[in-house]
Amino acid sequence: MPAPLLFVVSALTQYVGAAVAVDLFARIAPASVAWLRIAVAALVLVGWTRPWRTRGLWTWPTVRTAVLFGAVLAVMNAAFYVAIDTLPLGTAVALEFAGPVAVAAVTGRGWRDRAAIVVAAAGVVLLAGVSLDVGDDAARGLVAIAVAATCWALYIVLGRRVATAPTGGLTGLGVAMAAGSLVLAPFLAPGAAPVLGDAGLAALVVVVAVCSSVIPYGIEQVVLRRVTAATFAVLLALLPATAAVVGAVMLQQVPHGLEVVGLVLVSGAIALTARTADAPEEAPPPA
Repeated sequence: MPAPLLFVVSALTQYVGAAVAVDLFARIAPASVAWLRIAVAALVLVGWTRPWRTRGLWTWPTVRTAVLFGAVLAVMNAAFYVAIDTLPLGTAVALEFAGPVAVAAVTGRGWRDRAAIVVAAAGVVLLAGVSLDVGDDAARGLVAIAVAATCWALYIVLGRRVATAPTGGLTGLGVAMAAGSLVLAPFLAPGAAPVLGDAGLAALVVVVAVCSSVIPYGIEQVVLRRVTAATFAVLLALLPATAAVVGAVMLQQVPHGLEVVGLVLVSGAIALTARTADAPEEAPPPA
């Protein structure tokens, strides 16, 4: 399946998870919701991939990369949830995209990658509907989204290393998520206590974890084995474009004016990077 189509599937599941998570914010702190999402997803992935079966392939550099990747992933999610608690979502999305923009600018090969990321960034800004009216709590939100953007850039670089490691992308992802949840547990686990006494709330957390972490991050691990970091950064621009389509079909939020221009710009950016020789064939799974 082509990488852009895989990303559409990833985006659709993320938005299902986001819709469910709306109910959780009123009962659990945003950062603790992010921690629960990572912790539950780690349990699902570790139980599914059983990384101990490939213990012979785990070396100290591989473990170190997985742990670092997991910490970055957990902090990125927590910081973004904190940011959208105080910033308008459009502003947060546009600002966080600075991370992938930086990756593509640094790692891009030639004018096509650099031109594509500029076009994609412009399209994302238009689609997000950036607003400069950020309110009184802007400082906390701006700091949080700056952290999220930095982690997003590191996520792209480290994620490719995990995806192409001999241990396998999904196996490494499960270990990474487990490590990330353990790193943040002392800080965010206490705020997740309400799920212990509410089965319905716990079920919603599982849905959010599977839809927002297990499926999309698993798909990204497949894509990262096929494309360069620069191309992956541009593909991330499909997320707001897919959101606009979902909004038009399911919520009757039909895009107009600058939003349509943004969709065209994002599509053009993807076309600029559409090359068949981006990366070697996908590596076979470990024995």
